[in-house]
Amino acid sequence: MIAHLDHGRSLNLSVHTLRSREYHVRAFLDWLEAAHGVRTADRLRGTHLEGWLKHLTAHRTTRGLPLKPKSINKQIESLRSFLKGLVAHGVAPRPLLESFDYVKEPRLLPTSVLNHAQVKKLMARIDTSNAEGIRDRTMLELLYSTGLRVAELLGLDVADVDLANATAIVTGKGKKQRVVPIGRTALRLAESYLKAVRPFLVRDPGERALFLDRFGKRMPYATFLRRLHHYSQRAGLEVNVTPHTFRRSCTTELIRGGANLYHVKELLGHETLETLKHYTKLTIADLKKTHEKCHPREKGEA
Repeated sequence: MIAHLDHGRSLNLSVHTLRSREYHVRAFLDWLEAAHGVRTADRLRGTHLEGWLKHLTAHRTTRGLPLKPKSINKQIESLRSFLKGLVAHGVAPRPLLESFDYVKEPRLLPTSVLNHAQVKKLMARIDTSNAEGIRDRTMLELLYSTGLRVAELLGLDVADVDLANATAIVTGKGKKQRVVPIGRTALRLAESYLKAVRPFLVRDPGERALFLDRFGKRMPYATFLRRLHHYSQRAGLEVNVTPHTFRRSCTTELIRGGANLYHVKELLGHETLETLKHYTKLTIADLKKTHEKCHPREKGEA
């Protein structure tokens, strides 16, 4: 396991990905020993992997719900990565990798998306008469403007933001960097935050983080999430707002506005256009609504 995690670190995998893979593999190894008494790689067989997949599909959460295909596939990905390492070191046969594959995921439209009016309503619930309010509004505006992942937002340093050119250098998955544009509203707030708010939050002159908590440290995810839930509840939105909601909302608005999919892909830091196919389905749904509303044959005329 240690060698497997060290290999992941050499590939610049994120701490979150490494932690997730370790959790999934350990869960499999515990199940393997408890169900079959297998503790060494030389005794591992394809039937064990098939049994593990059946175990995952039969598993129920604390709410009595089955695991989503995406959740199962994350566990499969973790285990396949672990098995590839065993095969590479000659302690497990290669055919094991052919014993199981990913489960099919349904092609669903993106959920938890806010329209522009809802975003404005949420932003309006943030009290910007104090330092923390300006900081929070700036963070949410940046998420909505740039489509950043929350980890990318919280990982920003002061030096990453170029106010003069309205851009930011973002470090994404696999430590890959990209430059993203910052919209006018988010830029105006970012400038106000940097010049008039952050200097009062910082305690250590050597602190590089852009967004700071009340202790002058880099904003933790848990703190950000708690404040986001506070604002969304105050706004009374029916949508379940998560940090990723702003990324989805940004993407949806750009594609609805006719943005080039390749440009959107670059903005979001995706490897391929595959993920954006869900959003093109969303615009087709919008088109259908417009057709039903506006076409004379859809107005009940005989």
